[in-house]
Amino acid sequence: MSSRTSPMSRPGTIRRAVARDAKRLTRLVQGSRAYEGKYAAAVAGYRVGPDYIEAHRVFVAVGADGLEGRVLGFYSLVLVPPELDLLFVADEAQGRGVGRLLVAHMRSEARAAGLDRLRVVSHLPAEGFYHRVGAVRTGTVFATPPVVPWDRPEFEFRIPSQ
Repeated sequence: MSSRTSPMSRPGTIRRAVARDAKRLTRLVQGSRAYEGKYAAAVAGYRVGPDYIEAHRVFVAVGADGLEGRVLGFYSLVLVPPELDLLFVADEAQGRGVGRLLVAHMRSEARAAGLDRLRVVSHLPAEGFYHRVGAVRTGTVFATPPVVPWDRPEFEFRIPSQ
């Protein structure tokens, strides 16, 4: 067995986002390869501002294993109505367990807030990820042109009480 840490063993730690994270989170959203090509319009002018960070429960995954100090991903939990509004993982951090770490943290935060379920409207390329982390497909959110000219899968995370 190697003494070297595998990429999946230490994907990072999670902390609450602060206003000064806004520009980095915006760059992460706008630079995501998952939104290239036909999907680019959905994030072209998207902004995660300090006001958004203050209004919602936004958490950031910061790096480990050679990516120390870097923002590797983030999520935003909206309590009313209960929804995972945003979840992004930096392109270079995908496959390292960051998304799973964020989802586990989100489930814990949702449970602590007394939620028993929460909705996710997924980006098409992320559908497989949500299946793998335990979300249940509940329907389809139909296109809203011109910003989102494609249908999107809708999921639900069920949050069991402890």
